[in-house]
Amino acid sequence: MLEADFVIVGSGSAGAAMAYRLSEDGKHSVIVIEYGGTDIGPFIQMPAALSFPMNMRRYDWGFQSEPEPHLGGRVLATPRGKVIGGSSSINGMVYVRGHARDFDHWSDEGAAGWAYADVLPYYKRMENSHGGEDGWRGHDGPLHVQRGPQKNPLYSAFVEAGQQAGFELTPDYNGAKQEGFGPMEQTIYKGRRWSVANAYLRPALKRRNVNLVNGFARRVVIENQRATGVEIEARGKIQVVKARREVVLAASSINSPKLLMLSGIGPADHLRENGIAVVADRPGVGQNLQDHMELYIQQESLQPITLYSKLNLWSKALIGAEWLFFKSGLGASNHFEAAAFLRSAAGVDYPDIQYHFIPVAIRYDGKAAAKAHGFQAHVGPMRSKSRGAVTLRSGDPREKPLIRFNYMSHPDDWSDFRHCIRLTREIFGQAAFDLYRGREISPGEHVESDDQLDDFIREHAESAYHPCGTCRMGSADDPRSVVDPECRVIGVEGLRVADSSIFPRITNGNLNAPSIMVGEKASDHILGRQPLSPSNQEPWINPRWQISDR
Repeated sequence: MLEADFVIVGSGSAGAAMAYRLSEDGKHSVIVIEYGGTDIGPFIQMPAALSFPMNMRRYDWGFQSEPEPHLGGRVLATPRGKVIGGSSSINGMVYVRGHARDFDHWSDEGAAGWAYADVLPYYKRMENSHGGEDGWRGHDGPLHVQRGPQKNPLYSAFVEAGQQAGFELTPDYNGAKQEGFGPMEQTIYKGRRWSVANAYLRPALKRRNVNLVNGFARRVVIENQRATGVEIEARGKIQVVKARREVVLAASSINSPKLLMLSGIGPADHLRENGIAVVADRPGVGQNLQDHMELYIQQESLQPITLYSKLNLWSKALIGAEWLFFKSGLGASNHFEAAAFLRSAAGVDYPDIQYHFIPVAIRYDGKAAAKAHGFQAHVGPMRSKSRGAVTLRSGDPREKPLIRFNYMSHPDDWSDFRHCIRLTREIFGQAAFDLYRGREISPGEHVESDDQLDDFIREHAESAYHPCGTCRMGSADDPRSVVDPECRVIGVEGLRVADSSIFPRITNGNLNAPSIMVGEKASDHILGRQPLSPSNQEPWINPRWQISDR
């Protein structure tokens, strides 16, 4: 029988963490439903190969946005992992908890019990930090977090340039002080991608009370306002996986709201338009969609020390062979090894700009590399005011949903991005880069006026692949809320959502870490346990925040 106490839809960042924690004491049985296949193989496990899996139909759901009206009608890819480990198996392996104030904001917005003091103990519980700040980091959790070797001199040039421009340095942006320039952290361990499949799911599947079911989730089965199972399609047959206690959706910020709507939970008029009987009228389902956007600011390098010389087939073969046999060398890093979190202006109390620095000029998806030695910064504002939505295309579960991010729909987004470009030029113009700095590849020195910058942004701004917010967590009496602060879907018994879709507002940085944290904390709520005791540690806030951006 396909039956368990808890049925989790999705084996990604939150789903795998819950499978591990809900089964830990051996008292409860867990079934994880995953549509994708195995994550075994060098494309996923080799960190430097990160641009491949997100472009492979085998590993990616293949979602894309509707034409974006403020980006000249461009259609943007929205990769989500369709594989064991979910998006943690196809992401860039960058580890960012988010800023303390992000979570305080969640709490202020009605997600009681999710302030920074409440979530910090869960971050510590999940981590095994190699090189993080003492007292702020965990050391015996399943998730290994490391820093890259930073052998390329361009990494230290970037950090030094930041200091020369008057900005802070930080030894650990995941510790007390996020603000500043410093080393970037990676979910890589012993040269391999340390996805949640490796960290949580494989250990959980060794237990007799955890099973993985391969199937396509069609809807949640709801009887008398209570979730009793999940209808799946597997090997051409439709069957039901029964949940004795609860169903938990951890299917991503795209698929979780889609599944809720297909199950009759969502905006009533929209459900009826698609021929779906209304179980619970929750207007917030699918709304509040947020993402980070970024630009690549690329500079030619005068010295031939960048990764450009490794992009030929012979070098790639040697790198691949070293990784295959020894799990070392250039194949064992994602090459995001230096970072910065900065404030855009005086009066902004915590960082709202993120930098990833990489010693090559290339697109994230690997499709286009500059034809020269170069380096680049990925830069973007962290708290866009633009909001989009995920809606149903039809009542057919097999149809992909409509994804409208509404990128750049708020005027502040444009001024924020122009500031990011000019700030990056200021950093690249510091003395630390004098030995290396050639001409500007992108946008190019001729792109200077606001209008020219706006044209560049419209044409080249990319998603950083951090969609979230579509099943917003908040107080049960708030009509915008989809789940309450214990992740329970409002208006239905025995059903929870726990993944990045519950974020009231996007966090500062990449979303893998906070998504895993949600899975960790939700597990305690699901089991009815007392949450971990709140932390009394005080995060660093720049004493000059009211008068300066640095």
